[in-house]
Amino acid sequence: MKIFLDTANLDSIKMYNDMGLVDGITTNPTLLSKEKGDPEEIMGEIVRMVKGPISLEVISTDYEGMLAEGRRLSKFGKNVVVKIPMTSEGLRAVRSLRNEQIRTNVTLIFSANQALLAAKAGASYVSPFIGRLDDIGEIGMDLVSDIVEIFANYDFECEVLVASVRHPLHVIDAAKLGADIVTLPPDVLAKMISHPLTDIGLARFLEDWRKISTSSHPKLTVPR
Repeated sequence: MKIFLDTANLDSIKMYNDMGLVDGITTNPTLLSKEKGDPEEIMGEIVRMVKGPISLEVISTDYEGMLAEGRRLSKFGKNVVVKIPMTSEGLRAVRSLRNEQIRTNVTLIFSANQALLAAKAGASYVSPFIGRLDDIGEIGMDLVSDIVEIFANYDFECEVLVASVRHPLHVIDAAKLGADIVTLPPDVLAKMISHPLTDIGLARFLEDWRKISTSSHPKLTVPR
């Protein structure tokens, strides 16, 4: 399963990209608004930094506006994917952009019907928002399960990109269901790396080595 980072923070992107953990990036206007600097420059830097797909979102809600924005955003780089909202106008824009060989990520998916229609329109990715469904008492992973099952029945050139991920268990559940991608904020990725038993084990190893170095081998040093 591929892991995308859901952020516009350049420091976080560089850190996890250097670890080899980042297969792509998803951004949106909200994430860009949290960063200091010109959004256009930030988007350009992200596209240069990460070789995988970079989702850049339109802010227009009408067909003509989304089409124009999609064309402009695609010029940031060959790895750009244009993020389009799941609306009737959005589906029209997806079809037109697909005809121009511009990849799209249909966002704000909350039903299997929406995912099916987005795939038929020519989306490269569909983004079910599981955390927001959980927030209103529904089970977000049930939607992922339905979409994965439906897509397996057909030859859609469309990947399931699980979004609105709130914690590491969401990632495991998505992987078990066979989702193609999860996009998650840096803090969730940090939690996936850490485990208290790892910390305890490492501390114990270092303490045992310290005992050896101070008693039997006084010339040995312990990392600090």
